[in-house]
Amino acid sequence: MFKKIFTVFTFLATVFLVACSNNNQTADGNSQWDAIQEAGLIKVATSGTLYPQSFHDKDNALTGYDVEIIKEIAKRLDLEVKFEEMNVDGMLAALESGQIDVAGYSIDKESSNADKFLFTSTHKYSHGSMIVRQSDNSGISKLEDLKGKKAAGASTTWYMKVAKKYGAELVIYDNVTNDVYLQDVANGRTDLIVNDYYLQKMAFTALPDIPVKILEGVYFNPSESNFAIKKGNTTLQEKMNEQLEAMREDGTLTKLSEEFFGGQDVSIDGDFSDLPVVDYSDVD
Repeated sequence: MFKKIFTVFTFLATVFLVACSNNNQTADGNSQWDAIQEAGLIKVATSGTLYPQSFHDKDNALTGYDVEIIKEIAKRLDLEVKFEEMNVDGMLAALESGQIDVAGYSIDKESSNADKFLFTSTHKYSHGSMIVRQSDNSGISKLEDLKGKKAAGASTTWYMKVAKKYGAELVIYDNVTNDVYLQDVANGRTDLIVNDYYLQKMAFTALPDIPVKILEGVYFNPSESNFAIKKGNTTLQEKMNEQLEAMREDGTLTKLSEEFFGGQDVSIDGDFSDLPVVDYSDVD
């Protein structure tokens, strides 16, 4: 009898603690949202160098697929946006500290950082690919050929983990523009760039004088892009997801995608499920 009573008590105590935890999380999420509403401002980190998702146009105005999505969400939520440009590591630190509310960067959901943040619903579907030299494919025809090659990229990205998995030497860049990356592959300072297929396609198309290309047929790891939100800010997550779904339904996401990705709609699932998946969970 005592054992049964103790078991029931333990169960009720657990339910109570979970309920309190959920209530506290909800209260915290509401509090953070209330602060955003009171200020009438949402603070967002973005790269400003990632064409065509976040870049400066010929008039030096910040724009891009991600940037314009955020602007539209803010407009629909009756908020102003303050963009802060920074690199990936800076975004994660700023998000965790509360300096910003949203990071315009898709954090790999399998990474050690994933459980530190919340995520919005997907606004872009793609997969991994690599940029190589036009003249000789940088001596690469398959992923296994990356061993000993110099792979350019930002630290902490899953793209660099894939390169490291196959034995590439990592050449770390800060928040530099696409032309710097591509020129360095062309001149031999580096050999390849592992990154998002659509971003790479738009980058080398926009810079046709740089003799690089996407290595055809070597595609892998279907991916989804979302915005990262400070942990606990559940109300903002819900509000943003509501607007993203509304923008999907009314065609706004498609319109923005086609504007920035040369007529392609990256907002819909391209069904890349047949592509190989590189397991990089054992890579630091």
